[in-house]
Amino acid sequence: MSEKRRPKIGLALGSGGARGFAHIGVLKVLDEHDIPIDFIAGSSMGSMVGALYANQIEPHMIEKLAANLKRKYWLDVMMPKMGFVSGQKIKEIIRLLTHGKNIEDLAIPLAVVATDIENGERVVFREGPVDVAVRSSISIPGIFVPERVNGRLLVDGGVIDRVPITVTKEMGADIVIGIDVANFDTVMKVTTIFDVIAQTIDVMEREILRYRILSADLLIRPEVGHISSLAYSNCNEIVDLGEKAALFYVDQIKEMIENWEEKDEQQPAFESQLEQK
Repeated sequence: MSEKRRPKIGLALGSGGARGFAHIGVLKVLDEHDIPIDFIAGSSMGSMVGALYANQIEPHMIEKLAANLKRKYWLDVMMPKMGFVSGQKIKEIIRLLTHGKNIEDLAIPLAVVATDIENGERVVFREGPVDVAVRSSISIPGIFVPERVNGRLLVDGGVIDRVPITVTKEMGADIVIGIDVANFDTVMKVTTIFDVIAQTIDVMEREILRYRILSADLLIRPEVGHISSLAYSNCNEIVDLGEKAALFYVDQIKEMIENWEEKDEQQPAFESQLEQK
């Protein structure tokens, strides 16, 4: 009798600005419990955290980097034309932290999701420079200048695919764990133009996701809805909330891995649920 194959585990790391620091906490817990990660797909902040982890930077080091990286090192404000932030500083930081690698050279297969703002299409990077892909994916419309790549004008991946679950499945994951760090219908105080932009995108992404079928095997939603997507100084608090959420699901994840069987031997759980309705 042949030995049972271990299922391939994929993470879909969602967009959410500063709330995306919760992804670091989730990764810390998965590492501590020896839960392997075979594929990562990320939108916006999820793509940045995912790229660093795929480059074998340990989660606790990513947290230290995020907590100690002052805004003056990555925020290059300019006279607005297509955005207030040029994004060259953060692009260079990403290039340095990923050692100038291409996506296909990372230790863990990575997909980075961006949005073509001119034709409304999803763009998925599976190869090419990591810094270009991530810079495209984090381009919050109205705040960051869009990134032009191969003739396409690209903005935040969360605009079209907040939690890239289908992308993770297409990569070959047998079990997909989605991490959604969006604003969960929490009333946020809006006082600046940046708040207006961020809150508008939150509302739009939430409505888009509401009409999608979430086909993740497990969806983790850290309780970060009360924190602004621009609250980058709250890094440690947000990471802790990510850890707390992941710890709640650790046993369930281990059970999913232990009880997993080949796809042709079982029907996907989400399809079964749909049939019962």
